[in-house]
Amino acid sequence: MLSERRNQNFFTDFFPARTVFREMVESNGGGLDVLPLDAAGPSGETLGIDIAWFGDKQPRRVVLHSSGLHGVEGFAGSAIQIQTLRKLPRIPHDTTLLLVHILNPYGMSWLRRANENNVDLNRNSPGTEAYTGAAENYSKLDSFLNPPSPPSHDLFLLKAALLVLRHGMPSLRQAVAGGQYEFPKGLFFGGKRLEEGLQHYQAYLARRLASVDRIVAIDVHTGLGKYGEDTLLAEPKEVEKLRNIYGRQVTSSEPQHGPAYRIRGGLDSLIARALPGAELLFVMQEFGTYGAVRNLHALREENRWHHYGRGTLDHPSKRALKEAFNPDDEKWRASVLKRGREVLIQALHACPSGRGRRA
Repeated sequence: MLSERRNQNFFTDFFPARTVFREMVESNGGGLDVLPLDAAGPSGETLGIDIAWFGDKQPRRVVLHSSGLHGVEGFAGSAIQIQTLRKLPRIPHDTTLLLVHILNPYGMSWLRRANENNVDLNRNSPGTEAYTGAAENYSKLDSFLNPPSPPSHDLFLLKAALLVLRHGMPSLRQAVAGGQYEFPKGLFFGGKRLEEGLQHYQAYLARRLASVDRIVAIDVHTGLGKYGEDTLLAEPKEVEKLRNIYGRQVTSSEPQHGPAYRIRGGLDSLIARALPGAELLFVMQEFGTYGAVRNLHALREENRWHHYGRGTLDHPSKRALKEAFNPDDEKWRASVLKRGREVLIQALHACPSGRGRRA
């Protein structure tokens, strides 16, 4: 699209973004680690999780910036990271900056939110809890959310409006999006085991950051909240502590406090398990797009095309899903880049000051 060509940080698909990310890491003298994956891209391309690092090799503190856990949402986080590589910020002494570029490369390259096993990776790390269960209302909504047929015009908006009137948006959003482990072809499926990519990532963090005693983590997403604005979501007990870093932009992930919902098996729990001896300050940076109903419709139709159609990239459901989570709008993208850099700089400032250095 024309607007994508105008912006030097946003790219049309995963592979050119990955190429530029890697090239810029090298030109900045950074380290690059790659976690290879078994899944392949649409034309059989090899996939992997690329992790760039700058700063101390054995740091006590790390700023961990990740993107693309939800595949198609990765365009924004990728753009923030590429922008960061164009002008690296000053990194405090005893600190490493890690840029994790697209934790779900299958999802971004295939324009899916889920991975190759239809798993929502932000519901895939319940730890000692069993990979079982679903909200009571999810099972009642399954036939509406996950019709076993290709995409079609089936009065989605009318049905959705009636459900909102019946249940209310907060409780409906929680039931639908909180995560489920019983419907493998359904939306927000958390899987039955820790997925390959997250297995590699957890092991990498435990190995690479063994010396760390403080982690300031930012995981970038799109979809929730007001269009063009970002929300920093945190666990309720961490909100006040994180407001000391980021200000009033931090809000609780509890549904009664904002646009979010409670989830089980989120990325923060995986990081905490990988590095149990470190203090973890975790926020999810959400950039709002078109609203819950439109985004759910886009997810639903793409999921139908994936399971009951051909799943190819040339279908309207793919284009609609990409637009839902990566608006073709220069003002939206400018807001993403502005706030993305501001929050990353605030995270670096949360590490003690000292002799700045680059890799």
